Amino acid sequence: MRLKFLPSFVKRRGRITRRQEKALVLLKDYSVFTIKDIQKESRDYDQCCLEIGFGNAEHLIRQSENNPKTLFIGSEVYMSGIGSLLSYINENKIKNIRIFSDDIRILLDQKCSETFNLINILCPDPWPKERHHKRRLINDDFLNMIQGFIKIDGHIFISTDWENYAESIEQTLNRSSIFSPSDDYVFEKNSLTKFEQRGVDQGRRIFEFNYRKNN
Repeated sequence: MRLKFLPSFVKRRGRITRRQEKALVLLKDYSVFTIKDIQKESRDYDQCCLEIGFGNAEHLIRQSENNPKTLFIGSEVYMSGIGSLLSYINENKIKNIRIFSDDIRILLDQKCSETFNLINILCPDPWPKERHHKRRLINDDFLNMIQGFIKIDGHIFISTDWENYAESIEQTLNRSSIFSPSDDYVFEKNSLTKFEQRGVDQGRRIFEFNYRKNN
């Protein structure tokens, strides 16, 4: 079957621990499948935030605990990361996280409806080889896809530890008439994720982009 979207990640199961495996049976209880699902879930919250590719979920967990009046939607395709998040949710009775466990473009390939106050994309797969750059998530098509789901004055925050990807991201954002650089942050980010720290440890710089959706 031909895929609608060129894969922006390598789908692999990875090693699943017993703790993660046990927690994965809870996935159905925390899953959302459509934008309407998210809008329904977010009615009891002041804001709604989407994090695309949450990895081992340390940033998503920290943000959810610090902002209990915000509903956080975490998107991830790797079962190990989803299992770790579900374990933490269950053990710590976290109420304000829901999960979309597939390519985020499937969720966003719907009629646009302004839903999110913030979309976080932290260290997306850099696809460093030039012949693979077409697989990078952040491009004009993706920005056009997500812009209708961000509320007016909402933000998109992106980080990467690959300089040539940072250049591409900046060019993509600056080509848009919808987004402008912003010094205001929906939530302050005051620590590095596991993948950002790995980049720093390997001698790379972290590039961050905080843009606001214009009126």
